[in-house]
Amino acid sequence: MRAIDLLNGRLKLRHLVLVVAIADQGSVLRAAEHLHLAQPAVTRSLREVERILGVELFARGPRGVTPTLFGEAFVEHARAVLAELRRAGERITGLADARVGAVSVGTLLAGSNALLPRAIAALKRDRPGVTVTVHEAAFDAQVPRLLDGEIDMIVGRLNPLGGRAGLRQTALYSEPVRLVARTGHPARARAGLTLAALLDYPWVLPLPQTSLRRELERAFHGAGLGLPGDVVECTSILTVRTLVRDTDMIAALPELVARSGEGVAPLPVPLEGVRRRVGVTLPDRRPPTPSARLMLDHLRREAAALDA
Repeated sequence: MRAIDLLNGRLKLRHLVLVVAIADQGSVLRAAEHLHLAQPAVTRSLREVERILGVELFARGPRGVTPTLFGEAFVEHARAVLAELRRAGERITGLADARVGAVSVGTLLAGSNALLPRAIAALKRDRPGVTVTVHEAAFDAQVPRLLDGEIDMIVGRLNPLGGRAGLRQTALYSEPVRLVARTGHPARARAGLTLAALLDYPWVLPLPQTSLRRELERAFHGAGLGLPGDVVECTSILTVRTLVRDTDMIAALPELVARSGEGVAPLPVPLEGVRRRVGVTLPDRRPPTPSARLMLDHLRREAAALDA
Protein backbone atom coordinates (compact mmCIF):
# COMPACT_ATOMS: atom_id res chain seq x y z
CA MET A 1 0.00 0.00 0.00
CA ARG A 2 1.29 3.47 -0.87
CA ALA A 3 2.46 5.77 1.91
CA ILE A 4 -0.07 8.51 2.60
CA ASP A 5 1.37 12.02 2.79
CA LEU A 6 -0.92 14.11 4.99
CA LEU A 7 1.45 17.09 4.98
CA ASN A 8 1.08 17.92 1.29
CA GLY A 9 -1.62 20.50 1.95
CA ARG A 10 -4.62 18.50 0.77
CA LEU A 11 -5.80 17.59 4.27
CA LYS A 12 -7.27 20.61 6.05
CA LEU A 13 -7.96 21.32 9.70
CA ARG A 14 -11.67 21.47 8.90
CA HIS A 15 -11.46 17.84 7.78
CA LEU A 16 -10.26 16.79 11.23
CA VAL A 17 -12.99 18.79 12.97
CA LEU A 18 -15.61 17.28 10.67
CA VAL A 19 -14.48 13.65 11.09
CA VAL A 20 -14.42 13.96 14.89
CA ALA A 21 -17.88 15.56 14.86
CA ILE A 22 -19.29 12.73 12.76
CA ALA A 23 -17.77 10.15 15.11
CA ASP A 24 -19.15 11.95 18.17
CA GLN A 25 -22.62 12.53 16.73
CA GLY A 26 -22.96 9.17 15.00
CA SER A 27 -24.64 10.77 12.02
CA VAL A 28 -23.71 13.06 9.15
CA LEU A 29 -26.93 15.01 9.65
CA ARG A 30 -26.35 15.52 13.38
CA ALA A 31 -22.72 16.46 12.71
CA ALA A 32 -23.89 19.06 10.19
CA GLU A 33 -26.32 20.51 12.74
CA HIS A 34 -23.62 20.50 15.40
CA LEU A 35 -21.19 22.35 13.11
CA HIS A 36 -23.92 24.67 11.73
CA LEU A 37 -23.25 23.46 8.19
CA ALA A 38 -25.45 22.13 5.42
CA GLN A 39 -25.56 18.33 5.20
CA PRO A 40 -24.36 18.24 1.57
CA ALA A 41 -21.28 20.25 2.55
CA VAL A 42 -20.46 17.78 5.34
CA THR A 43 -21.00 14.81 3.03
CA ARG A 44 -18.79 16.40 0.39
CA SER A 45 -15.99 17.12 2.89
CA LEU A 46 -16.15 13.58 4.26
CA ARG A 47 -15.74 12.21 0.73
CA GLU A 48 -12.73 14.51 0.28
CA VAL A 49 -11.04 13.03 3.36
CA GLU A 50 -11.80 9.48 2.27
CA ARG A 51 -10.34 10.19 -1.19
CA ILE A 52 -7.19 11.64 0.38
CA LEU A 53 -6.78 8.59 2.62
CA GLY A 54 -7.96 6.09 0.05
CA VAL A 55 -10.16 4.27 2.57
CA GLU A 56 -13.71 4.41 3.90
CA LEU A 57 -13.85 6.01 7.35
CA PHE A 58 -17.48 5.33 8.21
CA ALA A 59 -19.93 2.55 7.45
CA ARG A 60 -23.34 3.93 6.55
CA GLY A 61 -26.41 2.34 8.11
CA PRO A 62 -30.12 3.06 8.54
CA ARG A 63 -29.54 4.67 11.95
CA GLY A 64 -26.44 6.67 11.13
CA VAL A 65 -22.78 5.87 10.69
CA THR A 66 -20.17 3.93 12.64
CA PRO A 67 -16.38 4.24 12.25
CA THR A 68 -14.64 1.52 10.27
CA LEU A 69 -11.29 0.15 11.44
CA PHE A 70 -9.64 2.93 9.42
CA GLY A 71 -12.07 5.46 10.83
CA GLU A 72 -11.34 4.52 14.44
CA ALA A 73 -7.60 4.94 13.84
CA PHE A 74 -7.97 8.25 12.03
CA VAL A 75 -10.41 9.70 14.59
CA GLU A 76 -7.98 8.84 17.39
CA HIS A 77 -5.21 10.84 15.71
CA ALA A 78 -7.58 13.65 14.73
CA ARG A 79 -8.65 14.06 18.37
CA ALA A 80 -5.02 14.24 19.46
CA VAL A 81 -4.17 16.87 16.82
CA LEU A 82 -7.17 19.04 17.75
CA ALA A 83 -6.40 18.70 21.46
CA GLU A 84 -2.81 19.81 20.87
CA LEU A 85 -4.03 22.83 18.89
CA ARG A 86 -6.41 23.77 21.70
CA ARG A 87 -3.56 23.44 24.18
CA ALA A 88 -1.33 25.58 21.97
CA GLY A 89 -3.95 28.32 21.97
CA GLU A 90 -4.35 28.08 25.74
CA ARG A 91 -0.60 28.17 26.23
CA ILE A 92 -0.14 31.25 24.05
CA THR A 93 -3.02 32.94 25.88
CA GLY A 94 -1.49 32.01 29.21
CA LEU A 95 1.91 33.32 28.22
CA ALA A 96 0.40 36.55 26.92
CA ASP A 97 -1.77 37.09 30.00
CA ALA A 98 -1.06 35.03 33.11
CA ARG A 99 -4.35 36.16 34.64
CA VAL A 100 -6.44 34.05 32.23
CA GLY A 101 -6.30 30.55 30.82
CA ALA A 102 -7.92 27.16 31.32
CA VAL A 103 -7.10 23.86 32.99
CA SER A 104 -9.05 20.62 32.65
CA VAL A 105 -8.78 18.11 35.51
CA GLY A 106 -9.98 14.54 35.62
CA THR A 107 -10.93 13.24 39.05
CA LEU A 108 -11.96 9.77 40.12
CA LEU A 109 -15.33 8.69 41.43
CA ALA A 110 -13.61 7.92 44.72
CA GLY A 111 -11.16 10.72 44.18
CA SER A 112 -9.64 13.67 45.97
CA ASN A 113 -12.65 14.99 47.86
CA ALA A 114 -10.47 17.20 50.06
CA LEU A 115 -7.40 17.99 47.98
CA LEU A 116 -8.92 19.03 44.66
CA PRO A 117 -11.56 21.47 45.99
CA ARG A 118 -8.95 23.16 48.17
CA ALA A 119 -6.49 23.45 45.28
CA ILE A 120 -9.18 24.84 42.97
CA ALA A 121 -10.23 27.42 45.57
CA ALA A 122 -6.60 28.47 46.06
CA LEU A 123 -6.02 28.72 42.30
CA LYS A 124 -9.15 30.86 41.82
CA ARG A 125 -8.04 33.20 44.61
CA ASP A 126 -4.68 33.53 42.88
CA ARG A 127 -5.96 33.68 39.27
CA PRO A 128 -9.71 34.44 39.10
CA GLY A 129 -9.59 34.53 35.29
CA VAL A 130 -8.46 30.90 34.94
CA THR A 131 -11.31 28.55 34.02
CA VAL A 132 -11.17 25.16 35.76
CA THR A 133 -13.13 22.25 34.28
CA VAL A 134 -13.50 19.04 36.31
CA HIS A 135 -14.43 15.70 34.68
CA GLU A 136 -15.40 12.85 37.03
CA ALA A 137 -15.03 9.24 35.85
CA ALA A 138 -13.22 6.00 36.59
CA PHE A 139 -9.43 5.94 36.07
CA ASP A 140 -9.57 3.69 33.01
CA ALA A 141 -12.04 6.08 31.35
CA GLN A 142 -9.86 9.11 32.13
CA VAL A 143 -6.57 7.76 30.74
CA PRO A 144 -7.47 7.97 27.00
CA ARG A 145 -8.64 11.56 27.47
CA LEU A 146 -5.39 12.40 29.23
CA LEU A 147 -3.28 10.84 26.49
CA ASP A 148 -5.36 12.60 23.80
CA GLY A 149 -4.89 15.97 25.52
CA GLU A 150 -8.57 16.47 26.37
CA ILE A 151 -7.65 16.80 30.05
CA ASP A 152 -4.43 18.08 31.60
CA MET A 153 -4.14 15.72 34.57
CA ILE A 154 -5.92 13.11 36.68
CA VAL A 155 -6.14 13.85 40.41
CA GLY A 156 -7.17 11.30 43.01
CA ARG A 157 -6.25 7.96 44.47
CA LEU A 158 -3.26 6.61 42.55
CA ASN A 159 -4.06 3.52 40.50
CA PRO A 160 -1.44 1.10 39.15
CA LEU A 161 -0.54 2.05 35.59
CA GLY A 162 -0.54 -1.59 34.55
CA GLY A 163 2.12 -1.16 31.90
CA ARG A 164 0.43 1.83 30.27
CA ALA A 165 2.99 3.83 28.32
CA GLY A 166 3.17 7.60 28.18
CA LEU A 167 2.10 8.28 31.77
CA ARG A 168 3.83 9.30 34.98
CA GLN A 169 2.50 9.62 38.51
CA THR A 170 3.43 11.78 41.48
CA ALA A 171 2.21 10.95 44.99
CA LEU A 172 1.08 14.01 46.94
CA TYR A 173 -0.06 12.62 50.30
CA SER A 174 -1.25 9.47 52.00
CA GLU A 175 -3.96 8.85 54.57
CA PRO A 176 -5.34 5.78 56.34
CA VAL A 177 -8.65 4.19 55.36
CA ARG A 178 -11.13 3.74 58.21
CA LEU A 179 -14.22 1.58 58.63
CA VAL A 180 -17.24 3.81 59.26
CA ALA A 181 -20.86 3.47 60.35
CA ARG A 182 -23.62 5.76 61.52
CA THR A 183 -23.21 7.17 65.02
CA GLY A 184 -26.14 5.11 66.36
CA HIS A 185 -25.07 1.84 64.71
CA PRO A 186 -25.78 -1.27 66.88
CA ALA A 187 -22.22 -2.54 66.37
CA ARG A 188 -20.94 0.29 68.58
CA ALA A 189 -22.61 -1.37 71.59
CA ARG A 190 -20.72 -4.65 71.09
CA ALA A 191 -17.72 -5.24 73.33
CA GLY A 192 -14.41 -6.15 71.72
CA LEU A 193 -15.61 -5.31 68.24
CA THR A 194 -13.73 -7.18 65.48
CA LEU A 195 -13.73 -7.27 61.71
CA ALA A 196 -15.38 -10.71 61.86
CA ALA A 197 -18.25 -9.32 63.96
CA LEU A 198 -18.89 -6.63 61.36
CA LEU A 199 -19.74 -9.29 58.77
CA ASP A 200 -23.14 -9.56 60.50
CA TYR A 201 -24.11 -6.24 58.91
CA PRO A 202 -24.59 -5.05 55.32
CA TRP A 203 -21.63 -3.34 53.63
CA VAL A 204 -20.90 -0.83 50.89
CA LEU A 205 -17.79 -1.91 49.00
CA PRO A 206 -15.89 -0.23 46.15
CA LEU A 207 -16.20 -1.73 42.67
CA PRO A 208 -14.05 -4.84 42.06
CA GLN A 209 -11.67 -3.08 39.61
CA THR A 210 -10.64 -0.38 42.12
CA SER A 211 -7.43 -0.37 44.14
CA LEU A 212 -9.30 0.09 47.41
CA ARG A 213 -11.44 -2.99 46.74
CA ARG A 214 -8.33 -5.10 46.16
CA GLU A 215 -6.75 -3.80 49.38
CA LEU A 216 -9.92 -4.55 51.35
CA GLU A 217 -10.05 -8.07 49.94
CA ARG A 218 -6.45 -8.60 51.10
CA ALA A 219 -7.38 -7.30 54.57
CA PHE A 220 -10.31 -9.72 54.83
CA HIS A 221 -8.27 -12.66 53.56
CA GLY A 222 -5.40 -11.74 55.89
CA ALA A 223 -7.83 -12.01 58.80
CA GLY A 224 -9.01 -15.41 57.55
CA LEU A 225 -12.36 -14.01 56.43
CA GLY A 226 -14.36 -13.97 53.24
CA LEU A 227 -16.05 -10.89 51.87
CA PRO A 228 -19.37 -9.74 53.37
CA GLY A 229 -22.40 -11.48 51.91
CA ASP A 230 -24.80 -8.52 51.98
CA VAL A 231 -23.12 -5.95 49.74
CA VAL A 232 -23.78 -2.84 47.69
CA GLU A 233 -20.96 -1.93 45.29
CA CYS A 234 -20.45 1.80 44.82
CA THR A 235 -17.61 4.28 44.28
CA SER A 236 -19.53 7.55 44.72
CA ILE A 237 -18.43 8.93 48.08
CA LEU A 238 -21.60 11.01 48.39
CA THR A 239 -23.79 7.93 47.86
CA VAL A 240 -21.67 5.82 50.22
CA ARG A 241 -21.88 8.41 53.00
CA THR A 242 -25.66 8.73 52.59
CA LEU A 243 -26.16 4.96 52.71
CA VAL A 244 -23.98 4.66 55.80
CA ARG A 245 -25.70 7.58 57.53
CA ASP A 246 -29.24 6.35 56.82
CA THR A 247 -28.85 2.56 57.21
CA ASP A 248 -26.83 -0.03 59.15
CA MET A 249 -24.37 -0.38 56.28
CA ILE A 250 -20.63 -0.29 56.95
CA ALA A 251 -18.08 1.16 54.54
CA ALA A 252 -14.36 1.89 54.22
CA LEU A 253 -13.59 5.58 53.65
CA PRO A 254 -10.44 7.71 53.70
CA GLU A 255 -9.95 9.25 57.13
CA LEU A 256 -10.56 12.83 55.95
CA VAL A 257 -13.92 11.72 54.56
CA ALA A 258 -14.72 9.49 57.52
CA ARG A 259 -14.42 12.40 59.94
CA SER A 260 -16.08 15.07 57.82
CA GLY A 261 -19.72 13.98 57.67
CA GLU A 262 -22.38 14.47 60.32
CA GLY A 263 -24.00 11.28 61.54
CA VAL A 264 -21.07 9.12 60.37
CA ALA A 265 -17.98 8.24 62.40
CA PRO A 266 -15.08 5.72 62.34
CA LEU A 267 -15.45 2.34 64.04
CA PRO A 268 -12.80 1.09 66.51
CA VAL A 269 -11.66 -1.65 64.11
CA PRO A 270 -8.32 -0.97 62.38
CA LEU A 271 -7.59 -1.78 58.75
CA GLU A 272 -3.90 -2.55 58.91
CA GLY A 273 -1.98 -1.55 55.82
CA VAL A 274 -4.94 -0.08 53.95
CA ARG A 275 -4.12 3.48 52.97
CA ARG A 276 -5.16 5.88 50.23
CA ARG A 277 -2.29 7.34 48.21
CA VAL A 278 -3.51 10.48 46.53
CA GLY A 279 -1.60 12.04 43.69
CA VAL A 280 -1.60 13.24 40.14
CA THR A 281 -1.25 11.33 36.86
CA LEU A 282 0.29 13.28 33.97
CA PRO A 283 1.26 12.62 30.36
CA ASP A 284 4.93 11.70 30.33
CA ARG A 285 6.06 13.69 27.29
CA ARG A 286 3.65 16.60 27.07
CA PRO A 287 4.61 19.68 29.08
CA PRO A 288 1.84 21.27 31.15
CA THR A 289 0.29 24.55 30.07
CA PRO A 290 0.88 27.60 32.29
CA SER A 291 -2.56 27.15 33.89
CA ALA A 292 -1.91 23.43 34.47
CA ARG A 293 1.40 24.29 36.13
CA LEU A 294 -0.42 26.69 38.46
CA MET A 295 -2.88 23.95 39.36
CA LEU A 296 -0.03 21.52 40.07
CA ASP A 297 1.63 24.09 42.33
CA HIS A 298 -1.56 24.56 44.34
CA LEU A 299 -2.14 20.80 44.52
CA ARG A 300 1.32 20.35 46.03
CA ARG A 301 0.80 23.13 48.57
CA GLU A 302 -2.61 21.91 49.66
CA ALA A 303 -1.35 18.32 49.84
CA ALA A 304 1.50 19.42 52.11
CA ALA A 305 -1.04 21.11 54.40
CA LEU A 306 -3.22 17.98 54.51
CA ASP A 307 -0.19 15.80 55.24
CA ALA A 308 1.07 18.05 58.05
